[in-house]
Amino acid sequence: MSATTQALSTAEHLVDAPLLYKGKVRELYDLGEHFLIVVTDRISAFDYILDPAIPYKGDVLNSLSAYWFEQTADLLENHVIHTDVDQLGSIAKDPEALRRRIMVTRKAERIDIECVVRGYITGGGWRQYETSGAVNGIELPAGLRKNSPLPEPIFTPAAKNDVGHDEDIPFEKMEELVGAALSAELKNKSLALYAYARKVCAEQGIILADCKFEFGLIDGKVILIDEIFTPDSSRFWAEDKYALDIEIDSMDKEPVRTYLSGTDWDKNSAPDPLPDHVVQETSRRYLGIYERLTGQSLISIS
Repeated sequence: MSATTQALSTAEHLVDAPLLYKGKVRELYDLGEHFLIVVTDRISAFDYILDPAIPYKGDVLNSLSAYWFEQTADLLENHVIHTDVDQLGSIAKDPEALRRRIMVTRKAERIDIECVVRGYITGGGWRQYETSGAVNGIELPAGLRKNSPLPEPIFTPAAKNDVGHDEDIPFEKMEELVGAALSAELKNKSLALYAYARKVCAEQGIILADCKFEFGLIDGKVILIDEIFTPDSSRFWAEDKYALDIEIDSMDKEPVRTYLSGTDWDKNSAPDPLPDHVVQETSRRYLGIYERLTGQSLISIS
């Protein structure tokens, strides 16, 4: 059976509840007292949703978030109520299609800051450093090479935009937007979460190069929301593939990036459907990072 036949591109026909928001991957439904988050298998590149969806991607993102939310609960409270589709009752029109994909959460007021922690100079941070010697206004030592570990992790926030890309901002701008006290709290919590996960990942032979968090407020208290330490919100490198001055094959949707970079796609119109071998390999990549981080197999595909 082709992996593409099992992918879930939308859950709107599977949930008997009002749809509040449809993002690139997640769909948010209103259960009254709580939210229902359904994680689909959709995959995007350069702001385009690609076709077809990636089988089991949603299973991995949701299950991995649930794993990390549990692991970090002593560090910071989060929004999770449960991830058991059977507790949804008649709200789930097809429980098996939604299994491993749902998260019922408390309703929090989202703080419109993406909290990014970087332990290595790579990606967009490297591009900033090449130009200015700084990242989000943070001056860094001269002579760093691409993928170098930073002397210490840095906090580089971005202002969230529901349309288009989030905007990298200096910490001082974040203080203007949400206040100095809340900014300091988010920075400290983000750095503590990164330090914890970096150590856990290292024990599994994985480098956590950088990651991002979203936070919300319930009765004025900061909690973790959205997702945490997934291949879509973090940059994972296998230690045995780490090197300086190259594009490291990260443990996420790299097969899709590699394929698209080898085509003549102009990034201004929807690309052609992904070949089945790229879909299959990307699916294996997501399942593989889940197994390495948790020590458990989620699903096996041939």
